Amino acid sequence: MPFKAVVFDAYGTLFNVYAIQALAETTFHGHGSAIAVLWRDKQIEYTRLITQSDPHNPEGSQYYLPFREITERALKFALKRLKLNDEPSNIDALMGQYDQLTPFPENQSVLQQIKASGITTAILSNGSPDMLASAVQSAGMGNDLDHVLSVDTVRLFKTAPESYALVEKTLLSQGMTVDKNEVLFVSSNAWDIIGAGWFGFTTFWVNRQDLPFETIGAQPHYVGSNLNDVLAVLNISG
Repeated sequence: MPFKAVVFDAYGTLFNVYAIQALAETTFHGHGSAIAVLWRDKQIEYTRLITQSDPHNPEGSQYYLPFREITERALKFALKRLKLNDEPSNIDALMGQYDQLTPFPENQSVLQQIKASGITTAILSNGSPDMLASAVQSAGMGNDLDHVLSVDTVRLFKTAPESYALVEKTLLSQGMTVDKNEVLFVSSNAWDIIGAGWFGFTTFWVNRQDLPFETIGAQPHYVGSNLNDVLAVLNISG
């Protein structure tokens, strides 16, 4: 299938959210892994709680909070839950890492090859615009992405259909008519793959940890162990 756009999730797909574990371990010896996991789980839980409690509101959820604020509140919960010191200096240090998350090593090469082939490249993320801008700049990928889309525009987090619809709206505003199945949506988060598939996108699950897929929803159209496998789907020689 000829794809007109490849859209990537950001956190966990392009940027390693668990890389923050190293700093957490330095700050809270023996607790780095627990902090990283609990922080991420609570972060996603808060986005779902907000969206599910006020779905399909034309103005966006009345409970909406920017992703940066959700991320900070999730971190504070994780530290309290683990009975660790949540003083501002510790919070600021860990939050600062979110602006400089480690990209996966193959990212830039893959993005450059996709863009060079004439296919539109984009991010669609729950992340706040400022967070995404900082992460993209820190990773040196600014020139490799045609669009960086944040659900902040619709004030509903993924997997709300309105969040995925941002892709179509953005491409249409650029004079580009795209059917949903002509968008290859790439994510390492299985829940995101399910939501994107239900919306109508063609999906590619990046399964870096060799995990089983979820037991609800349709299976992803494609599966790979890293982003290099996306190139094969696009018939691009790596």
